[in-house]
Amino acid sequence: MATFLYRLGRTAFRRRWYVALIWVAVLAAVGFGAAKAPAAPDPNNSMPGIESQKAFDLMEQRFPGAKADGANARIVFVAPDGQKITAAGNKKTIDKLVDEAADGSQVASAVSPFQAKAISKDATTAYATVTYKVKADDLTDASKNSLKDAIAQAKKSGLTVEVGGTALATQPAAGGSAEAIGIAIAALVLIITFGSLTAAGLPLLTAILGVGVSMAAIMALSSTLGLSSTTGTLATMLGLACGIDYAVFIVSRYREERAKGHTPQEATGLATGTAGSAVVFAGLTVVIALAGLSVVGIPMLTKMGLAAAGAVMVGVVIALTLVPALLGFWPNAVLSRTARKRGRIKEGGENNGGSRWARLVLRRPLPVLLLSVAGLGALAVPVMDLQLGMPGDEAKPTSTTERRAYDDLAKGFGPGFNGPLTIVVDAKNATNPKTAVTTIEKKIKATDGIVSVSPARFNTTGDTAVFSAVPTTAPTDKKTQDLVKTIRNERPATEASTHAEFEVTGTTALNIDMAEKTQNALIPYLIVVVGLAILLLMVVFRSILVPIKAAVGFLLSVLAALGSVVAVFQWGWLASLLGVETTGPIMSMMPIFLVGIVFGLAMDYEVFLVARMREAYVHGNSPSQAVQSGFRHSARVVVAAALIMMAVFSGFIGAGESMIKMIGFGLAIAVMFDAFIVRMAFVPAVLALLGEAAWWMPRWLDRILPKVDVEGEALTQQSTIAPTPPAHDDPAAQEPARV
Repeated sequence: MATFLYRLGRTAFRRRWYVALIWVAVLAAVGFGAAKAPAAPDPNNSMPGIESQKAFDLMEQRFPGAKADGANARIVFVAPDGQKITAAGNKKTIDKLVDEAADGSQVASAVSPFQAKAISKDATTAYATVTYKVKADDLTDASKNSLKDAIAQAKKSGLTVEVGGTALATQPAAGGSAEAIGIAIAALVLIITFGSLTAAGLPLLTAILGVGVSMAAIMALSSTLGLSSTTGTLATMLGLACGIDYAVFIVSRYREERAKGHTPQEATGLATGTAGSAVVFAGLTVVIALAGLSVVGIPMLTKMGLAAAGAVMVGVVIALTLVPALLGFWPNAVLSRTARKRGRIKEGGENNGGSRWARLVLRRPLPVLLLSVAGLGALAVPVMDLQLGMPGDEAKPTSTTERRAYDDLAKGFGPGFNGPLTIVVDAKNATNPKTAVTTIEKKIKATDGIVSVSPARFNTTGDTAVFSAVPTTAPTDKKTQDLVKTIRNERPATEASTHAEFEVTGTTALNIDMAEKTQNALIPYLIVVVGLAILLLMVVFRSILVPIKAAVGFLLSVLAALGSVVAVFQWGWLASLLGVETTGPIMSMMPIFLVGIVFGLAMDYEVFLVARMREAYVHGNSPSQAVQSGFRHSARVVVAAALIMMAVFSGFIGAGESMIKMIGFGLAIAVMFDAFIVRMAFVPAVLALLGEAAWWMPRWLDRILPKVDVEGEALTQQSTIAPTPPAHDDPAAQEPARV
């Protein structure tokens, strides 16, 4: 592989105009396809295999006229202090608002609280429900403005009016500002690392181009493959972070090879052959982790993972082709300012920050190992109290009307009112469907934890009914989860006596089922992803213990990161500092996201850092010398890459949505733990203690595994190979080794 990539790098250097034009043409082609492609479909949040989804599907089948996905607005009214919502003046204001809200071509119905008896016991709070014929995204500005104007008029009477539901839902801030902040910090890190504006700008340029190609491709294929507008979120995040890192690896190795006296073209070939090999396998580990998300069985997550995997592969290809081509355009500009000023590239000495740190760890490997494991273990303790769920309006800032509506309803009607359970009864086999439904109603109403049950609504054939049951506790409360389990556990006896089947669904039950599904999928996912990655790393490093060590280190960092997420977003530690106004359960898919993404990124650092150690060991260094060599050449770049990743992810912490904050914080702190504790302390300590055993592999296994030459051993013979004659019109290729 190293030889192939070496030739690819030299070819891209020589034919740089062709390579650059090809990538511009690719970007233009996918951009044209994206512009001409049909609009992306609405997000498909179905969850096959869970009870809540089965019940929802049954409702769609038995109530064909119902628009379950239509937009809705729940308008909450709170009377001024000392007044009742039923007072004549307040009643008149509310009836007027409902009449105005009902007057619209897209409105399906508008129900007054006095008609639906939606008034709190103390008569201080009430709510009206407006449902629409179309989805929230299809509402016209006229429909939205009509509702807003009616609400504004009602507020003038002195009533407190807030709106929940999807019709006027506050949209999360666009990610552009977060990405811009991340890019700005990444640029600063690159300038400090390389001491050259060109060297700093090149990775940013190629990463942005890669993200542009990936996002345009996703948009072009969205209608054909059913990719929603949210599918590209993860692809953008990882495409940007990995694209910058991979280009940094190549540029850093190029500068190192120039310092050894190689011509620009030869240095480009060697950088692509050695660092490029690490990039290929680092990219493959990321792809394995992202493609492995399909094991979870959630279509939306599978599509997001595959789209992000595609973005990472685009980043790999750009690093191996476009980066060498751009080095051909600016062979000296990417060097440090000092090197250009002196006219001579000085090769790095044996001592730098990386090698000094490595020697420190090698002198005290056991204390460093114990301290790193103990520290990460302590941070992982909160995982034992992990509660999964899907945050709703209660997790939004109090500045949003949805959050205020949620709080008003909880205060007026009880905490469980915001998360009613929907009971779907299939009475097709019952002797008397109405009697069977009534029996089920009474049974559920008598269950501890249920405060009220609504009248059942039957379909036109009379064989299916739907009713709501309001819990006494909030949607995200652990007691509500136990209540759903209790109803389902007691179901067999009720079904046997009525000959009717029923299922529990609704947003609350759906969130509970989703949390359970993802939790059950976590272990199989870990086994598949970690198992495949260990096999891949065995091929790369020709070792058994090094891949196992990499997997253990990853588990430590991801558990510590997940523990930190629990401490902040569930327990509330430092929550105000991050702008988290309400604590609660952790997003159901967060552990899967964290495991998948962080595993791929952790293997980036593992491959790039340990590949240099393996390279030194293969070329005759002792195990301890190999560790020092790996740190001397790679530590600075790995630190810069980690800081870039953290900058990109940290930009999302400033988002208004709690879920986006959670993802940004979790990924940023996971990268910090993995890069600065696991790779910089745990890894060298373990390798120091293992010594020669770290690189041991049984001969029979070594014969079976394919040889890929990631260390670039074949390239050490380049001095005996006649170099490719430079083109006469290629002055960059003819530059001397010292500039």
